[in-house]
Amino acid sequence: MFINTEAADGVVVIRLNRPEKHNALNDALMRELTQTLMEYDDNPDIGCFVLTGSDRVFAAGADISEMAAMSYQDMAANDYFSGWETIDRIRTPIIAAVSGFALGGGCELAMMCDTIFAGESARFGQPELTIGVIPGMGGSQRLTKLVGKAKAMDMILTSRKMDATEAERAGLVSRVIPDYRLLEETIEAAKTIASYSKPAVALAKECVLNAEKLPVNEGVRIERRLFHGLFATHDQKEGMSAFVEKRKPQFLGR
Repeated sequence: MFINTEAADGVVVIRLNRPEKHNALNDALMRELTQTLMEYDDNPDIGCFVLTGSDRVFAAGADISEMAAMSYQDMAANDYFSGWETIDRIRTPIIAAVSGFALGGGCELAMMCDTIFAGESARFGQPELTIGVIPGMGGSQRLTKLVGKAKAMDMILTSRKMDATEAERAGLVSRVIPDYRLLEETIEAAKTIASYSKPAVALAKECVLNAEKLPVNEGVRIERRLFHGLFATHDQKEGMSAFVEKRKPQFLGR
């Protein structure tokens, strides 16, 4: 097993577990992780994921030893790395809790999550050019969208690492937290998300993701229709009634 999983209070904590390889991302880990995400995504009792690594390394990158000897035909025939796109179809929010190194595929995996909480020790980088290749799991695209062309060009072309403070300033991460509190604070945020209506959270996530790829007027139109649609749910009636009655809502996820 290349991941450890623990579920409680509506939150699933998934910890990458290849310590001897610095959590390098191989095909077996990808299959195990994506299968776990898909299974819990369908569970109505689960409202948020937390994805993390060890204290010293989130993930050091893709497993170079697994692909070093492959030919172009091998890579193209298998559409190597395409399996990671499964994460894009997960509707339940995913928070990456990153301490230590998140390099290459590790940085790309963190960026596949919906937001990143970084420990003060976190270091992000896309050093693929040092081994004669380029990012292959979406790094050139997601990094550019998150931090802009200039910063992405700098990181990818020089292979330099970005520390947590710069990453927050650049928009790559949403919070910087002392390492000793990173997982605790991330889980608390995940519990907050999990306490809300699951249909509403899923649609909120969808709307934010739409903002990256749609013109503003189209994104607003879809947002408005999804807002209207939530008035067909029990949780909307319960949430607004609880607000009026000054009590805590009891969401049922429907």
